[in-house]
Amino acid sequence: MSVFAALAAIAVLAVLILVHEFGHFIAARSQGIYVNRFSLGFGPIIWKYQGPQTEYAIRAFPLGGFVGFPDDDPDSNIPPEDPNLLRNRPILDRAIVISAGVIANLIFAYFLLVTQVGVVGIDVPQPIQKGILIPELVSQPVSVAAKAGIQPGDVILAANNTTFGTSPEDLKAFTEIIKNHLGKEIELTIARGEQQLSVNLTPEANAKGEGSIGVRLSPNRKVVRRRVTNPVEALSIGATQFQRIFSMIVQGFGQLVTNFGETASQVAGPVKIVEIGANIAQNDAGSLFFFAALISINLAFINILPLPALDGGQLAFLLIEGLRGKPLPNRIQEGVMQTGLMILLGLGIFLIVKETTQLEWVQKLFQ
Repeated sequence: MSVFAALAAIAVLAVLILVHEFGHFIAARSQGIYVNRFSLGFGPIIWKYQGPQTEYAIRAFPLGGFVGFPDDDPDSNIPPEDPNLLRNRPILDRAIVISAGVIANLIFAYFLLVTQVGVVGIDVPQPIQKGILIPELVSQPVSVAAKAGIQPGDVILAANNTTFGTSPEDLKAFTEIIKNHLGKEIELTIARGEQQLSVNLTPEANAKGEGSIGVRLSPNRKVVRRRVTNPVEALSIGATQFQRIFSMIVQGFGQLVTNFGETASQVAGPVKIVEIGANIAQNDAGSLFFFAALISINLAFINILPLPALDGGQLAFLLIEGLRGKPLPNRIQEGVMQTGLMILLGLGIFLIVKETTQLEWVQKLFQ
């Protein structure tokens, strides 16, 4: 992972956070609500500009940001009863400000996908030859495939005399053969460059108790990008991709709730996201638009969850206020928000430390 690729990934995250906070900012200013701070990042200020009403700042740690209101500033000279303070506005006005960051991320994600379609192009898979590609071996622990001498880039042509093409159905058929042959030997015919080899191996049990040989699989295809020059078609394809990504994210969060034990380990923090983005920037920079759209939709979805210290948590307070006819006492709101913030910060620090220690170059330092 190069430094440039890592910086590109961090820049993508910083832009998405900027878009989110800009949504809050525009929603407030367009309604005449006072905003006294607009900050990208956390920590020490490295650059700032004082406008007529708002201080704009860039801080040392770009993976975050905030929009500040004079409601929370004890040094503000604005009278507490001023109707343009956020807290003095009707519930609907405040809900628009709070939800605007999520809306901005969703709109931005859609136009990123349209840009991907129109500028970079859509992926059009084309078969290279028959068979199923092995792009990667599972290295920890040493996989059955590795012990049998299989290498990344090998192509599975047949298993127990069943031949495979390049369709998803062929890939599924091979996966089923592996699952159903736990402890039973399989004879594979593989292509390695111009060579054709025969390999025998015996699947071992995975975490689900099914047969596994420890490889990643994909159809043996190359991807050619086709630019969509028709604006109407680009908007339509972008909408389809947006819907598909959104559905995948909803399903992923559903699995996290219903099957927490198995899916919790797949939760990614900032370091992992940067690593994934850096790999994309290094190997396929054209896919950064898609990566940014995916993270933007994730960011919107996470922020709308009714959890303390998130936009969804503040919207939940507004809902309670609407039902009660008055807001919850400040001490209760502050206590819930502070507790939620500490939990989120603790989770963030845990993920950062965990994922940093898993980086290859960090592990080498301790060898």
